[in-house]
Amino acid sequence: MAGKFEIFEDKSGKFRFRLKAGNGEVIANGEAYETKAGARAGAEAVQRNAAGASIVDAD
Repeated sequence: MAGKFEIFEDKSGKFRFRLKAGNGEVIANGEAYETKAGARAGAEAVQRNAAGASIVDAD
């Protein structure tokens, strides 16, 4: 099964997204957004940009 983004409301009433692998494990979490639309836009931005992203050491 393919991974998926889930959009949810956290305990403080903010909206977030998380990326789940095909096995259901959470592999990434997004920041808090004021609106569900904002969280969806954040997830879509990650989706668009992740495929071509490189991996670098940040030290």
